[in-house]
Amino acid sequence: MCKWNWVLISCLMSLMDGTKYGLWTPDKACEDSSSVVQWTGGQFEFPCASTKSLFKSSGKYISKNVIATRAQIIRDTIYLALPRYRKGVPSTLVKTNIQPGTCSATFTPFPCWDMQEEGNCKALQSVVDLVVDQNEVIWVLDTGIVNTLEVPVRKCPPKVLALSAKSGKVLKTIDLDGLTSPNSRLQYLAVDYAPDGGCFVYVSDAANRAIIVFNIQADRGFRIVLPKAVTAGCRSRDVLYIALIRQDCGTTELYFTYLSTNRLFSLKSEYLRSGVADGRIIDLGKKPSRMVIIGTDNGSAIFFRNEGDSEVFRWDTNSTFTEANFKPVYRSPTCQLATHAVPDYKRNTMRVLQSNFPDFMQNRVGCGAIQQLSMMQGCW
Repeated sequence: MCKWNWVLISCLMSLMDGTKYGLWTPDKACEDSSSVVQWTGGQFEFPCASTKSLFKSSGKYISKNVIATRAQIIRDTIYLALPRYRKGVPSTLVKTNIQPGTCSATFTPFPCWDMQEEGNCKALQSVVDLVVDQNEVIWVLDTGIVNTLEVPVRKCPPKVLALSAKSGKVLKTIDLDGLTSPNSRLQYLAVDYAPDGGCFVYVSDAANRAIIVFNIQADRGFRIVLPKAVTAGCRSRDVLYIALIRQDCGTTELYFTYLSTNRLFSLKSEYLRSGVADGRIIDLGKKPSRMVIIGTDNGSAIFFRNEGDSEVFRWDTNSTFTEANFKPVYRSPTCQLATHAVPDYKRNTMRVLQSNFPDFMQNRVGCGAIQQLSMMQGCW
């Protein structure tokens, strides 16, 4: 597609209004460098110089082994998941700021250093996903497994923690041990509120072809095993993406797909919450490519890219699942790959967390992975 068509799409998008839940992507100046926060590896705010020296000498801090893969934003603060793929990640959940003019990042462990201790099962072991809900509660998915790219070690059972963004207090701990198996691969998290105010947590378990559902008020959970058709064409170790969609009328629906399969599915949340999924799963159709779902606008839109491609697309789930309805909204100028698209409500826009993730996975990053948090500008 020619350059002017890309610009036209961007300009049309900028004229649209926001929805009740989601955000449209406004047009921004492409050369606005202040909209980008970039860092290499991971720099932390240690209590003192001697603590930093001790962490380095003991191998508990190796900057190049730190990478942010998921993010959430509350006003000027960004919360990041730093999975412990390799040793040397001192904190797996951190926060930093994105105030105007910020061009680098120094991480502060959230909620504190004590909550980052490996082997302490009351603390966080390896956070792979996080969600901020409507009450500014931060929900984090902790697999309990560290050094997954080296020699994986299960330090603690998997769990979901709910943390107050204001106080850092742990509000709820959900032990997932009884809802998983030794071979479980927990990957993504969603938090849903029923019309009566009840809170539900959904977790994807790729290895077991299942969605874990936990009812917070009832303090109980169960697994919904997905039909075998959902895994048709799956690779041995695949990724199970989930995306929670909210419509203007207040109903919610979970969209899901495996990376290497060729179809996308959905299930209304009312069926998830009741545990009645048989015959209720909708086959939305064939995917034109291997879609990497990277987030939603907390409304009706899903953001995704194709495997190995840096271009990000937006699909409004109110429209038919066809390629003609996939709108290009972002292209990385550095060919980095997006791992998360996240709403930035204060600035009424979407942001993209991107990095040279494939290089990191293959241990080819030198001083560390180059990571960026950029505004989804819709122009390049």
